[in-house]
Amino acid sequence: MTVTVVGIGGSLRADSQSERALRIALAGAAAAGAKTTALSGADLVLPFYDPAVPDRSPEARRLVEELRAADGVILVSPGYHGTVSGLVKNALDYVEDLRGDTRPYLDGRAVGCIATAAGWQASVTTLTALRSVVHALRGWPTPLGAAVNSVEATFDATGDSSDPAVATTLRTIGAQVVEFALNRP
Repeated sequence: MTVTVVGIGGSLRADSQSERALRIALAGAAAAGAKTTALSGADLVLPFYDPAVPDRSPEARRLVEELRAADGVILVSPGYHGTVSGLVKNALDYVEDLRGDTRPYLDGRAVGCIATAAGWQASVTTLTALRSVVHALRGWPTPLGAAVNSVEATFDATGDSSDPAVATTLRTIGAQVVEFALNRP
């Protein structure tokens, strides 16, 4: 069975630290045998979610369809004022469009959660917020999550980190998403 993992995250700044962290985690999922898709930056520039608007933009339809087909998800958010960025939160609001599915919301899906911020307080509180949203959407946060202090650990364009332990943690999160998707009851 091929597992499909969708990564959602990053910021509007192309090749941001959070987008690089997402790519590392998705590489961990790919190394574990998953087919991966990344939705970040410009892919997440969506109209504000409104359940009363039936017609979705092409970008919003793509997001919903990718999530519908996903066996697992990796979420990466920069910490903005101690919580999830508006870009990532709005994307997660579109999960509401899965409410009537056989597997509603993120039901039964493993979800890896990663937060990046220029400091420990914002990265930790953002990670906590991501995990809470995943629980509310019926997903299963992986046991390992990552709060990355981007002042202490940075990522280059090739996927290397100034702290190899952080890169290993991110790849492990990707692998856990695949492991739990393969072993889902």
